[in-house]
Amino acid sequence: MLLGRAVFASALSLSLISFPAWGAPTAALGTVIAADRANVGEAKAEVGTTVYGGDSLTTQVQGSVQVRAGAARLLLLSSSNAVVNSSEGSPTADLTRGAATFSTGNARAFTLFASSAAIRPQSDAPTIGQVSYIGPKELLVHATRGALVVSVDADTQIIPEGASYRVMLDQPEEMGQGPAGAGAPSNGPFGHGGPPLRAGRSRFLIITAAVTTGVTVWAITEALESPARP
Repeated sequence: MLLGRAVFASALSLSLISFPAWGAPTAALGTVIAADRANVGEAKAEVGTTVYGGDSLTTQVQGSVQVRAGAARLLLLSSSNAVVNSSEGSPTADLTRGAATFSTGNARAFTLFASSAAIRPQSDAPTIGQVSYIGPKELLVHATRGALVVSVDADTQIIPEGASYRVMLDQPEEMGQGPAGAGAPSNGPFGHGGPPLRAGRSRFLIITAAVTTGVTVWAITEALESPARP
């Protein structure tokens, strides 16, 4: 009987020691610094709410939520959804609906994933990018400040500062024969001042697009840069 009690006590002690490790919470990624008609998970997003890896950010119509995460800020716009996480110690977000804008203070500060594409700053200079999720095979990417790198697996293209591109994912080989520099002249069917740009192994295609959201981009730039940049 005494031996049985000793074994039970030892097992209970080990389980109590191990439990905190099993139930340890995910590390905090950032903090909500502005919110309007938005949720973090099922709860209403409020200024000061802590955001953890795996949290889903959702905005209603005309809603928005802005999160500060280290040297980056993420602004989720109206009717949008993104799941935040981290990769190699840096915050990330997976945009599944709507549009998001991010600002960064260095090249490793943040990565935005959308469908099979990864969008990140090209350099350590202050960078602001905006991504709209059109569908699982189409994105609209605008480099508001600084250049952006768009990657699908090992295929990469650069979007220069001030440019907007439609990113067409998983395009057939016959489209966009041959890569071309951004802004190169074109008489092709796209008619936006440049031919389609294709990554080396033809995983995706980018096409120049007219900027039609000047006022919105200006407002987003002000929101992300003031009062303090990341």
